[in-house]
Amino acid sequence: MTKYQAHLHATNLFQPLTLGELRLPNRIVMAPMTRNRADDADAPHGLNTEYYRQRAGAGLIITEASQVSPQGKGYPRTPGIYSDKQIAGWRKVTDAVHSAGGRIFLQLWHVGRISHPTLQSDGALPVAPSAIAADGQAHTDGGPRAFVVPRALETAEIPAVVEQFRRGAENAKAAGFDGVEIHGANGYLVDQFLRDGTNRRTDTYGGSIENRVRFLREVVEAVASVWGAGRVGVRLSPLGNFNSMSDSNPAATFGHAAEVLSRHGLAYLHVVEGGHESGEGQFDWAELRRRFGGIYMANGSYDHESAAAVLAGGRADLVSFATPYIANPDLAERFRLGAPLAQSDRATHYGGDARGYTDYPALTQPQVA
Repeated sequence: MTKYQAHLHATNLFQPLTLGELRLPNRIVMAPMTRNRADDADAPHGLNTEYYRQRAGAGLIITEASQVSPQGKGYPRTPGIYSDKQIAGWRKVTDAVHSAGGRIFLQLWHVGRISHPTLQSDGALPVAPSAIAADGQAHTDGGPRAFVVPRALETAEIPAVVEQFRRGAENAKAAGFDGVEIHGANGYLVDQFLRDGTNRRTDTYGGSIENRVRFLREVVEAVASVWGAGRVGVRLSPLGNFNSMSDSNPAATFGHAAEVLSRHGLAYLHVVEGGHESGEGQFDWAELRRRFGGIYMANGSYDHESAAAVLAGGRADLVSFATPYIANPDLAERFRLGAPLAQSDRATHYGGDARGYTDYPALTQPQVA
């Protein structure tokens, strides 16, 4: 990339944006990434505080997914947002990010069937829309274990699960966040309700697309009652097959979901634009954005150049970056300068200590390509 090209790209990526009630200085978002580095109480601690502080140059940080209840946990050492200790730990994170001039949303999470009895506080079965096990293995403290057949939620239980999201939203506000993102992607509970490969219910939460979208709508309404819709985002992955997900008609399912979400005046819709290879070229992302009608955040292995192009073409308003933010805490600045990116060590992506987490340096002597 020439200096002139870098200047054009930086002008695009660094155009400010009003997001609900926030003013973002650039269009570069740090995507949520599970790093499995919470403490034994699933609470953030000093290492997490430093990790997020280092990355405060993003237009917006979206934290790693954080379970809204013990029932919602699916992996070891992922942070929650349901205990006083977790709230206090996250408060230190938000204070550090704000002191560094950043903005930060918490991602609210319930994994549904992607758990295991050994990860549940009472050893119970994970819950899901339907009693259909995921393929593969759960990550537990005792090592990989085959996913179990989850327990299908009774209709009368579902409001209590929605309430878990509302309480999580309240706790995120107490922790000092600027807003929250509802995790509706990647095969977790909200996604399990949306797609007919995992939702075989015959009550008002299953069957038709309208019914399958109902759980998402109720979660959005509950969370927005705490924050106001302008501080709430939603993440979806229409083609994602992670956690053995599928849908017979993703264009119809997620098109309807986008229209339902459009009625709420949300801060943004965050879309993972990749997934099952056979359907990747068949999904109209621009149409999904049109049906939502609000701020659209694209995600999907974008680099500097492709992100600038999708913004310049008007197909997205923001672009989120995941893996590049692991080894480049100053990613936005590197993009601005057209500087080379450091590469992360995949062996240290999950779990561990500061190595591969907070020890990646920022540029000391920037080199403009």
